[in-house]
Amino acid sequence: MRLLSYGEDGCLTITSFDDNAIPRYAILSHTWGADTEEVTFADLAEGDDKHKPDNNKMLGYKKIRFCGEQAQQDGLQYFWVDTCCIDKTDKAELSLAIQSMFRWYQNATKCYVYLSDVSAKERKADNISTESTWEPAFRSSRWFTRGWTLQELLAPSIVEFFSQEWERLGDKTSLTSLINKTTGIPHQALRGTLSQFDIEDRLRWKGDRKTKLKEDIAYSLSGICDVDIAPVYGEGEEEAFRRLYNEIWKLKDCLRDLRSSNPRDDKTRIEDTKGGLLADSYRWVLDNTIFQQWQQDPHSRLLWVKGDPGKGKTMLLCGIINELTSSMPDDALLSYFFCQATDARINNATAAVRGLLHMLVTQQPSLASHIRKKYDCAGKALFEDANAWVVLAEIFRDVLQDPSLRMTYLIIDALDECLVDRTKLLEFIAKQSSLASRVKWIVSSRNWPDIEAQLERAGHKVKLSLELNAKSVAAAVNIFIQQKVDQLAQEKRYKAEVRHAVLEHLRSNANDTFLWVALVCQDLKTTPKWNVLKKLALFPPGLDFLYKRMMDQISESDGAEMCRQVLASTAILYRPVTISELVALVEQLEDLDDLESVREIVGFCGSFLTLREDTVYFVHQSAKDFLITKAYNEAFPDGSEAVHRTIFFRSLPILSRTLHRDMFNLEAPGYPIENVKLFEVDPLAASRYPCIYWIDHLCDSKPNSLVHRVGHKQVAGLIDKFLREKYLYWLEGLSLCKSVGKGVISMEKLWSLVQGMCNQDRLAQLVQDAQRFIMYHNGAIEGYPLQTYASALVFSPTRSLIKQLFQHEEPGTISIRPALSDDWSACLQTLEGHSNFVRSVAFSHDSTRLASLQTLKGHSSSVNSVAFSHDSTRLASASFDNTVKIWDARNGTCLQTLNISGVLFNISFDPTGSCLHTDIGSIVISASAISNNTTAITEPQHPQYQHVAVSSDNIWITYNSKKLVWLPSEYRPSCSTVSGKLIGIGVGSGKVWLCKVEFNER
Repeated sequence: MRLLSYGEDGCLTITSFDDNAIPRYAILSHTWGADTEEVTFADLAEGDDKHKPDNNKMLGYKKIRFCGEQAQQDGLQYFWVDTCCIDKTDKAELSLAIQSMFRWYQNATKCYVYLSDVSAKERKADNISTESTWEPAFRSSRWFTRGWTLQELLAPSIVEFFSQEWERLGDKTSLTSLINKTTGIPHQALRGTLSQFDIEDRLRWKGDRKTKLKEDIAYSLSGICDVDIAPVYGEGEEEAFRRLYNEIWKLKDCLRDLRSSNPRDDKTRIEDTKGGLLADSYRWVLDNTIFQQWQQDPHSRLLWVKGDPGKGKTMLLCGIINELTSSMPDDALLSYFFCQATDARINNATAAVRGLLHMLVTQQPSLASHIRKKYDCAGKALFEDANAWVVLAEIFRDVLQDPSLRMTYLIIDALDECLVDRTKLLEFIAKQSSLASRVKWIVSSRNWPDIEAQLERAGHKVKLSLELNAKSVAAAVNIFIQQKVDQLAQEKRYKAEVRHAVLEHLRSNANDTFLWVALVCQDLKTTPKWNVLKKLALFPPGLDFLYKRMMDQISESDGAEMCRQVLASTAILYRPVTISELVALVEQLEDLDDLESVREIVGFCGSFLTLREDTVYFVHQSAKDFLITKAYNEAFPDGSEAVHRTIFFRSLPILSRTLHRDMFNLEAPGYPIENVKLFEVDPLAASRYPCIYWIDHLCDSKPNSLVHRVGHKQVAGLIDKFLREKYLYWLEGLSLCKSVGKGVISMEKLWSLVQGMCNQDRLAQLVQDAQRFIMYHNGAIEGYPLQTYASALVFSPTRSLIKQLFQHEEPGTISIRPALSDDWSACLQTLEGHSNFVRSVAFSHDSTRLASLQTLKGHSSSVNSVAFSHDSTRLASASFDNTVKIWDARNGTCLQTLNISGVLFNISFDPTGSCLHTDIGSIVISASAISNNTTAITEPQHPQYQHVAVSSDNIWITYNSKKLVWLPSEYRPSCSTVSGKLIGIGVGSGKVWLCKVEFNER
């Protein structure tokens, strides 16, 4: 980036800076005058030391002088003016500058808007000079009609407006209402919060703005829309917008696939589950010297908050997040993640990095470029396959080292609850917190030696031990106790002596533990007030003793066995489940009359479980830990494998009853998953959990162990029956649950498991074929649930067991030629005569001939498009030699050569044979035309294709413009042609295949 500055001698200099060394600067926004009036880069390069202008460029130099003087007044040495800081004769530099423009304005300390058509003074009819309103001129200023000035208004944090007399009129903040009336842009957007607005909203702000070059109107919107497109002048406005929208869609897809959970929702849920965030219970940390050192010292980059279970670490971090949100600079970034061992979606290192990255990119979208480099090639699999951690860690490292990254705060709660790849995550935090100077970290965990050993490697860390701050924690717990007891006394109408007794007992036994207080108060909520004093004596101090007391209490209740099953099942589930899912998984709950009774059972387990929005959660990780360790024999009398086995045995019948074709009545084969809306009554309400996790429970039941091999035959029979009867419907269910990627991993696990089973060769073959089926077709099924029965069946090998088992679901309207290979590993047939890339194919209109052309004798370069005339007597070919030739289709004689000023990729004859429709317009031809004739090109036509066609993105076969069959990547055309019900497709490998679509018109 080049910046201007004035020396002490008044000499104007221009200096280049690397991206990671750009100083603070001001930037000018203005409307250009005539080209001869503006100062160019060449003018500065050729001018003398004082840059004395000629008269034509006087205004241009005045703008530069004004910008420099104003910058100096604002304490800024450097400033930027578009007319002269870019060498526009260098196309590569100009292209890069246009792509960087939004970022340059965004990073400017101040933006000065010079309004050459707005005067701060007017004269009245009596010619007496008076101060008068400039608002009408402001609102009608030419500056608000230009395309590029939209991003110059929105990108900078500080925008100041100046009149033609160089007088300051106000800034973007003080003039917000006036700018809003002029542009229609909402107040929030003018304050710099673009991320709160959809792309559609931002595009509407363009209004009737104009640009000198028609493509610029699209280029000027790219930064506002969070994307980056390289300028290609000459492509036209329509193509520029097509590329802009394409980049917007790609970014949306990338962010959607990156998002595995929403940490903001997790924070809200956690706060609600714990009874709300009490400000007075965490504010002590703001005055803590260690916290202040981390916050104020630029060398203190990592704060580790550590403490025993129930000490309030999570709520403390929730409070810190709230405080940072309100106190950090407007342009700073805040990203956080809450690990939770009881939820497989957020208990691993990969999920933590995905969550942090997603929050960062939504706040600073330019960072998405680091993800897009890999995502555009790999798609969603980038975030889910076996190498996800390796790739995401590399991407995250690049993001943290990006020179444009703004001041950033990263917070991860409960590292001890990161069950998968915790060591890798700790190593990453320790290393990156020592390297990235603009990033500050806060992490929390229990007092675990292995976590401490890993974090000791960090070079710029401080530790905040809750045990060493016992006095502050005790004071916070006392405030929490006071609030809880006040709530109880009000709700239960305690007498003063009862209230006092509860208050004193909690203060005496809490041991500075928030969770202990919360659990006791939860139990007292269901205790009659006449029994409170007696009940108090039964609450022992310490979490483990309290859990043991609660477990004994459950064991003595009438519903002891039902509660035990609920606790055992919830403890080994891979994510929190809804009440409906819990009923489906726990056998004894089936006998209850209604869901309200099930909620009561969960309430009986209230010291361990809690309900939020009809989803069952553990009150705390320590509650689950107690069940799995210290109460294991009581919770799992037959071992945890038996509970896994029970859930597996219950899962397949549930799925068999609920899964069928088109469960959401989508009907259209090309209906995208993002448009699927939940019914008021969800058909998969009870099936979502087993649909995703039945294989995991099977594997964790350890059926191949010596103890459980007696049930091998029964297990194998259930799996075999389910795959043969319901496999395709299960895949649709996975798509509707947005878990096809998880299904791919699950089938790999099932394949490994079945290989270890004795005498199950038949099942092994079926599972292997089913695994290949989902791996090959996961892209189509994931995006479009009903492609399970279209693309997936159509493009599977003929000997695929799944294809044979479900041939009744295969669309009878579609046939493929040449026949597909027999087995998954076989190649498709290759048509002879091609040694390289097939550029174009075409049917004769009588469907008797198919032409696929690479080079025709007479063209000096390769042919990229061919077409037959409607009477099938002539053939047209377009070549990279910038010519179109007309051939006699019977003998190959060249009848005409038409000189075209460019390369054509799509040509076709009109029905009369008198012109060619092309991608640049209609070219008039004549049978009597002379060779090397010059052609006249009319306005481009955009015909609406009916019946069978290939979509413009080459991903779909369509019928009447509706998506019909998704094409696997190796079947996608480098060229295609249509004749009636037949589609001929040439692909990059040199193969050509045919598809016939039979539809009865109604």
